[in-house]
Amino acid sequence: MQIWSLSDVGLIKAIQKIKLTDFMIKRLFVYIFFIIFSSTTFAQDLVFNTFKDRRVINAQSVETLAKRKLDIRIGHRFGDFAGASGGWSTLFGLENAADVLIGADYGVTDRLMLGLNRTKGAAALKQLINTSIKYRVVRQQKDGTPFSLTAYGLASVSTMAKSDNPESVSNFQVFSHRVMYNFQLILGRKFSDKFSLQVIPSWVHRNLVPFGEENDLISLGLASRIQLSRTMALLLDASVPFSDIYTTENDYYLPIGIGFEFDTGGHVFQLNLTNARGMIETDYLPNTRSNWGDGEYRLGFTISRLFNL
Repeated sequence: MQIWSLSDVGLIKAIQKIKLTDFMIKRLFVYIFFIIFSSTTFAQDLVFNTFKDRRVINAQSVETLAKRKLDIRIGHRFGDFAGASGGWSTLFGLENAADVLIGADYGVTDRLMLGLNRTKGAAALKQLINTSIKYRVVRQQKDGTPFSLTAYGLASVSTMAKSDNPESVSNFQVFSHRVMYNFQLILGRKFSDKFSLQVIPSWVHRNLVPFGEENDLISLGLASRIQLSRTMALLLDASVPFSDIYTTENDYYLPIGIGFEFDTGGHVFQLNLTNARGMIETDYLPNTRSNWGDGEYRLGFTISRLFNL
């Protein structure tokens, strides 16, 4: 069966003989140049400071560090403020430490950030070494892209001693049992100088979990920043799991945080209250067992200091 006609063949040969003129080549390069550099040429149209910090309270924000900026960070979560384990007997939790974070983040480029920290650990796996990577995929523009999009990845390794109890989650048979992962896409928008909002679809994978729990957890986070004055802002965040296991009937509660952020110029200081005990995603997302209604929330603070390298 003949597919091509003589007229078709003649047309193909004619197309093959077409040569690009200098004018067409120059125009092609102009188009390519515009496509490649349009996102950086109009930097004045970018929206800055959707959030003031790289973290909200529990959640990551869309922000990354500027190139060659080093952020030294110390975070602390105290014990229960009220309830059976709080109150005056523990000075409202100040005599206990649910979790402690010490680490640093570094801006490789204006879009790419790498992080390394250690946390005490608030669940069964403790003494966690956490490495992270964060990349600003899309930046919000005043008259263009209406949102920012950032990708975040985290790997956590427990360095605690191996348990002799074969039923313990810390009875590490192989090294991979010590490892946990988290991946997030952070979609945020600065609606005005006083209000920002973001949504955070998230996936946590733990190689080894206690009996009855799931290795994988999908959740959706929400976070907001409300500017109250020139130097102070109100922060809110929460995360909702998509699981039939992580429910209040199984002693799991939504990690919810509320805090105040103070910008003193040289550093950002934050005071917050949250029912999450852990400070990193692989810890608090699958392990929040504290209930706000029972007074099982805790005071926390974060101190962040920036250095130019």
